[in-house]
Amino acid sequence: MGEKVKVIPIAKSYENEIKEYVKSVQERGLKTPKLVGILATSDPAASSYAEWTGKAFLSDGLRYSLIRCTDPLHVESHLQALDADPDVSGIIVYYPCFGTQPSYSGVSMDDYLRDSVSPRKDVEGLCWSYRTALYKNVRYLEGDANRKCILPCTALSVVKILESLEVSSVSKPPGRRMEGKTVTIVNRSEIVGRPLAAMLANDGATVFSVDIDTIYEFANGRLEKCDLEAKECVGKSDVVVLGVPVKSYKMDTGWIKPNTVVVNVASFKNYEEDKILSVDGVRVVGMVGKVTVKMLERNLCRLHKQYSVEGGMGGRESNIKDKVEEIRTWAVVAAGMATVAAIAAVVAARRK
Repeated sequence: MGEKVKVIPIAKSYENEIKEYVKSVQERGLKTPKLVGILATSDPAASSYAEWTGKAFLSDGLRYSLIRCTDPLHVESHLQALDADPDVSGIIVYYPCFGTQPSYSGVSMDDYLRDSVSPRKDVEGLCWSYRTALYKNVRYLEGDANRKCILPCTALSVVKILESLEVSSVSKPPGRRMEGKTVTIVNRSEIVGRPLAAMLANDGATVFSVDIDTIYEFANGRLEKCDLEAKECVGKSDVVVLGVPVKSYKMDTGWIKPNTVVVNVASFKNYEEDKILSVDGVRVVGMVGKVTVKMLERNLCRLHKQYSVEGGMGGRESNIKDKVEEIRTWAVVAAGMATVAAIAAVVAARRK
């Protein structure tokens, strides 16, 4: 028989980590991290997520505010204003705003907005800089070891759940934690499926990415067309991630081998629960939302630490360090000017 995995204890461990960070910030007399959300859609799922996010953030001691935007065309100007506001540590846009409507740059308007969020404030890790870094397996922004890249929250929550279940081995170095594991992901969206495939492949897994009409294999940094059928991919897999946004879709339980970990990231259950739990040793994660929100909070704290506290954008300690460095610079300049003046005086004396 299989078992259902409870994610609340997993989320709780990260909640404690976040509260500890907030406490340390307060003890140093600094402002706590602040997230600003932008809601420009009537989509009920987006509205629920915005409400849920706000409650979770405030409960954990983080600051949160929501901008309700009646016209999606105004979202970009809000992004620009928030990017310039040193009190704002992170920004989240609750999509969809425009749906599939194209932009003048060739991509959809929603994709354009994702790329308009500054990497310094992108808590979702979906802007061009972070996406490109992820697909190239670059873990630090601009090669700076103090600027870790932000990873997409839902995909990151799956990775953390796999670590908790000891499918991903944290005792191994990054790049080898999923060695020998095979994963099938039934979703290739830019929000969940594709980033997750890259993250697991970057950690050594062989990943089959299944979409409605194609299957690709991610392995050793390569993306290749796969001739296997979905049934064969699932049958080879130690982990199966389901993310089909259609209520009627149910994976054939007969495809799943014993002892597989099944993670559902869709709004609907992509399996029949009684049947999947009849598979020997299967572990089923029905929802990842609680862990996803903690990853969002964790990303916000990381941005706050990297750019507000250590990055000189409002942290008191950073301002002091900047002033000290400025004084040192001017001291060096003054010393140099004094040396030049002394040399000039000697030269003038000799001429006399």
